[in-house]
Amino acid sequence: MKRQIIMLVLAALLLTGCAAQSGRNIVKEDSAGVYAMVIKSEGNTYNDLMTQGFREVIEGADGTCVIAGPTEITAEAQIEILQELIEQGVDSIAVAANDEDALSPVLQDAMGQGICVSTVDSDVSKQARQVFVNQAATEEIARKLVEAVYEMSGGSGQWAILSAGSQATNQNTWIRAMRSVMEEETYQDLRLVDIVYGNDEIETSKEKTLELLENYPDLKVICAPTVMGLAAVAQVLEEQTDADVKATGLGLPSSMSAYVKGDDAICPYFYLWNPIDLGRMSGYVSLALKEEIITGAVGESFEAGDMGNFVIQENEFGASEVIVAPLIRFDAENISEWQYLF
Repeated sequence: MKRQIIMLVLAALLLTGCAAQSGRNIVKEDSAGVYAMVIKSEGNTYNDLMTQGFREVIEGADGTCVIAGPTEITAEAQIEILQELIEQGVDSIAVAANDEDALSPVLQDAMGQGICVSTVDSDVSKQARQVFVNQAATEEIARKLVEAVYEMSGGSGQWAILSAGSQATNQNTWIRAMRSVMEEETYQDLRLVDIVYGNDEIETSKEKTLELLENYPDLKVICAPTVMGLAAVAQVLEEQTDADVKATGLGLPSSMSAYVKGDDAICPYFYLWNPIDLGRMSGYVSLALKEEIITGAVGESFEAGDMGNFVIQENEFGASEVIVAPLIRFDAENISEWQYLF
């Protein structure tokens, strides 16, 4: 049944401007290659924006674009999609991983068959891909979020994290880095009381937020480093009028604009990057790998259209990555400039 669902997803791409066909020869006659992006899940605005940017770059280079994602945020569902793409004979795969370790064998298989493999938004082990397209520097994300919690809590007290999936590589990497920042003397009066997981689903994230409010009546801040999660937290706090709790994290201006305005804003400010640009960068990296402009090694450089020239760097794990841009802070002063863009 799952395989049938995957095939239906791939077939449906023919109707949406992308291409996929049964058999291994799926390159259109006028195509510069077949480039796939595997997202974490369907029905997520952030993922839709990322794929929009990816499609723009790939189709602008006369490539054939395939976008696929599972209905559930699991590694198993992604693995089945990846196996199907390998069987289809795509030239390149960019994947936002739901699990760092579980996806590694199938991605190594893809590379063994000559398919270019990169990760975007959420990484896997360095042996299972050529390069990671990182939305922003891990240290920057962690420090900005901890600083926001510190300011909104008044420098002390209880706070909690509402994350996406428990196996999400990017979420876990940021949380580890946040814990490291918290060890600094400045933050000794802050107490991280819990980490809960909403699986990037609005209703599940709302339930987890309500549990946090019930379990920790002295809670001051909930930090959600996930777009769907932050929107859910803000919605719950708006409904729970007696809850004197602030929200911050990573969010979309379009879904958070109502919560940053006013003297007693639920979310005084939050952060993100441009997810469309993240997708565009993934597209440029996929093209550069396919055209053998880069191999994914540290120190290599490539042109990313109007985004400029980029150099592949080494991250804190000794793996190669491309950092797209610094974080953007969204607050009452600039939210109107961004809320209609994404």
